[in-house]
Amino acid sequence: MSLELDQFRFKSWFCCVTLHKRLSLSEPWFVKYRDNTNDKQWWVWVSLSAFLHPRARVGTMSPAIALAFLPLVVTLLVRYRHYFRLLARMVLLRSLRDCLSGLQIEERAFSYVLTHALPGDPSHILTTLDHWSSHCEYLGHMGPVKGQILMRLVEEKAPACVLELGTHCGYSTLLIARALPPGGRLLTVEWNPRTAAVAEKLIRLAGFDERTVELIVSSSEEVIPHLRTQYQLSQVDLVLLAHRPRRYLRDLQLLEAHALLPAGATVLADHALFPGAPRFLQYAKSCGRYRCRLHHTGLPDFPAIKDGIAQLTYVGPG
Repeated sequence: MSLELDQFRFKSWFCCVTLHKRLSLSEPWFVKYRDNTNDKQWWVWVSLSAFLHPRARVGTMSPAIALAFLPLVVTLLVRYRHYFRLLARMVLLRSLRDCLSGLQIEERAFSYVLTHALPGDPSHILTTLDHWSSHCEYLGHMGPVKGQILMRLVEEKAPACVLELGTHCGYSTLLIARALPPGGRLLTVEWNPRTAAVAEKLIRLAGFDERTVELIVSSSEEVIPHLRTQYQLSQVDLVLLAHRPRRYLRDLQLLEAHALLPAGATVLADHALFPGAPRFLQYAKSCGRYRCRLHHTGLPDFPAIKDGIAQLTYVGPG
């Protein structure tokens, strides 16, 4: 442990202990974490949590103690300002607009596309979505940087069949459909019916029919076991995981269990670093069935927030 981190931990620990004694809390909630982390960022959050403890807001804290925490609060606000901006745009403003309009963000985005994009032109539709996300409401979509990586990989692999888990507004679906080889097929799965309805309209507006892009409205754990029998999909050459990162590992293991991944198949996982899928990445690296590579990027409109696309190449059963 570095001297700087050691000193920082001591200061944070001192602030927590002082506040605990001042508020006469029954249990020192932070004790069990004392020796379990060396992460400086975690200690910033610990100190801020102590400062914002419910009993610290009822007038029992002296000004001296409050001032002692001020540098930590300022440090947090400055260092993680990009995350606060993202929180405001993705949660606070979005929730407000959802309540005022009665529409989901995907529905508002599609309304904008209808009035600004050229029907039958996937490239222009994608550009319109990028513009809307940057200048109107943050969509939280894949974005142009990751989109270029995805299209390049699809063009290189030339998969006959692609499975996408997590359609969302249909942005990544259009990227894949554009890069498919002649005769290629894309199955995309979305669990939310309202979001799926928007994506269906966007896909058809771009000019892709059901023979090229088929949208399935269901959860991934219900669809994967029936891909072979219900959707005549014996093998998947390329998989894009773009739904919830905490479900990546479960769905990857389902694909393995049902023998849907041939040797050489590619599995791409969006948001591998933010919010992140550590269990998925650990499994892929340690099980011996995949060759792994990480394409580092930033979030659309938030390049300071580091993210990436994980690329797994299936080498066969371990």
